[in-house]
Amino acid sequence: MSKLLRGLAAGYGAKKLGGGCFSTILIFILLWWLLGNFGIFR
Repeated sequence: MSKLLRGLAAGYGAKKLGGGCFSTILIFILLWWLLGNFGIFR
């Protein structure tokens, strides 16, 4: 369940912050790593 919430949060943030396709993917990966690294959705 935590990976699903983390994915939704990272996807929402990438959609809001990203401009093109490639930058959205990079932002998604960055947010996924940050949310997992700090243990926000544990």
